[in-house]
Amino acid sequence: MSKLTADIAKNVELFYAQTSETKTVWGLCNEEEGWLSVDSSEFEQSEVMPFWSDKADAESHCADEWAEFTATEIPLDVFVEDWMITLSEDGVLVGLNWNDKLEGSETEPTDVAKGYL
Repeated sequence: MSKLTADIAKNVELFYAQTSETKTVWGLCNEEEGWLSVDSSEFEQSEVMPFWSDKADAESHCADEWAEFTATEIPLDVFVEDWMITLSEDGVLVGLNWNDKLEGSETEPTDVAKGYL
């Protein structure tokens, strides 16, 4: 059962706690190795790439319009050291632990990386 709730701040805290413990982050990727990114609901003309701290939470979003995607593991060190740099350079925001209503944070990649310091 998911630990994610309507409390976005608690979901972000859970993201850092779980990923620090498991050393794993989960994103959604399709067969063409295209990672899911969506239009920001907070910032005009911005994209957000969502990530989860739990495989089951990521998998729960692989339905309907996202049915072609599968939950895909990313090692935490690669996520922080490579992905956050690339996403920052590309101007893509990071979504952390979006709940079943797709509510969640939209954060600058540099701020996500700083969350692990």
